[in-house]
Amino acid sequence: MRAVHTGPAPLAVKDCTLIAIATGRRAQNLRELRDHVLDVHPGSIYYHFWGGLLRSRFDQPEYNNDFAAWARNGLHDKRLAERLGVINPAAYCNLEMLRQELIEVIEERLDETEFIPWSKADQQFQFIRAQIILFDTPWRIRAPEELAEITPKLSVGSIFYHFIDARCCTPGGLDDFRAWLSGFPECRDLCAKLAAVDPYFTTLTELRQQLTSIFCTYFGRG
Repeated sequence: MRAVHTGPAPLAVKDCTLIAIATGRRAQNLRELRDHVLDVHPGSIYYHFWGGLLRSRFDQPEYNNDFAAWARNGLHDKRLAERLGVINPAAYCNLEMLRQELIEVIEERLDETEFIPWSKADQQFQFIRAQIILFDTPWRIRAPEELAEITPKLSVGSIFYHFIDARCCTPGGLDDFRAWLSGFPECRDLCAKLAAVDPYFTTLTELRQQLTSIFCTYFGRG
């Protein structure tokens, strides 16, 4: 179980990478996709929504999650792709709530469609499960103002782990920065600014820049 930083002890910065694990599950049509989503490991829901942020990309993807991309490219269902593409996983308290939203969007489309769309045999949706691998770093943040100096130096893996994975995997959906800053009453306004950051429709590099700007502005390091 991941540690939650709730006090003024130093925040130990971690780095991470995302390992993709095959589940052996495949879907060739929309009904099969729905049936698998009903009970697939939650780590698979996590991977197909969030994993793209850590995967190497050489172009700008049209859709942020793998379900929307497959609906467009595998099923050639643009309407479904657009509905799936606007789902923001950061808006849901946990992966089960996100799963339920995904199911509802798929079932709504199934109800509308007279013929179930199929993909080609070589374009099946492959369900992948995510596993986070952690690494320690030399960074230890001892005072809130150090965030302005250290954040721009952090790897994108550290940003992902502390600001995104924490929201998905800790009670209350707090990122590690807010959980740690909650031990400093004077940083209440800073926590509110961090809570307003949407980490999904962006890149990790852009997210790091946004967090850096917030910390530098707040602590007068501009």
